Amino acid sequence: MNIYVIMKRTFDTEEKIEINNGLIDEEGAEFIINPYDEYAIEEAIVLREEHGGEVTVLTVGDEDAEKELRTALAMGADQAVLLDIEDLDEEPDHYTVSEMLSAYLKDKEFDLILGGNVAVDDGAGQVGPRLAEKLGINQVTTITKIEINGEKAVIERDVEGDVETVEAQLPLLATAQQGLNEPRYPSLPGIMKAKKKPLETLDLDDLDLEEDDIEAKTKTLERFLPPEKGAGKVLSGETNDQVTELVDLLKNEAKVI
Repeated sequence: MNIYVIMKRTFDTEEKIEINNGLIDEEGAEFIINPYDEYAIEEAIVLREEHGGEVTVLTVGDEDAEKELRTALAMGADQAVLLDIEDLDEEPDHYTVSEMLSAYLKDKEFDLILGGNVAVDDGAGQVGPRLAEKLGINQVTTITKIEINGEKAVIERDVEGDVETVEAQLPLLATAQQGLNEPRYPSLPGIMKAKKKPLETLDLDDLDLEEDDIEAKTKTLERFLPPEKGAGKVLSGETNDQVTELVDLLKNEAKVI
């Protein structure tokens, strides 16, 4: 099988995030592979081990993303590709990323494209579906199980706490939900092998794109951290009195009813 995995470099949401002048302070931020993309990488490796073939990991970003690509190679991917946007004048959005990915993949032969269901830094979940539409292939999101039988995939997907079973023909794009697998940690031999695996860097010229072709359709106007939680209130007295006070607080102080 020829499998591609679309990956995003994200900041670690479990670490302290600082915002200065509306921008994330990257100097103090810890960056990682988007956790949902780790499920996709792991599943690609498992399917390759079962069916043979190659796993290629793709990301759109600058040279700093090479670290995360090397981590994916250390997990077991065969090769990696960085689609470089360092020279773009404006911040890319989901349209920009999906256009670059489709420009790279349009002439490639593939059976399966995997990616994370969402990225933890924005939670949009747009890139995978946009890419599938651009390539004109089947897509299934939020998958928790996938089996490949010849030219057909049998998939289980999460649907609001229930499970839906879907059959789809390859080629296919699927996005991974938590529970699909347990991503492996890169081993020391894997880390050493990753240093010798191919990592290709391509820019807009290599993809036959102009900056106007991938100009962002959206713009981020502001970034801010959520307000700190205030102290809670403990209501006392008889139940009826507590209910009356609670309703009054919700109406006049919290202003939610």
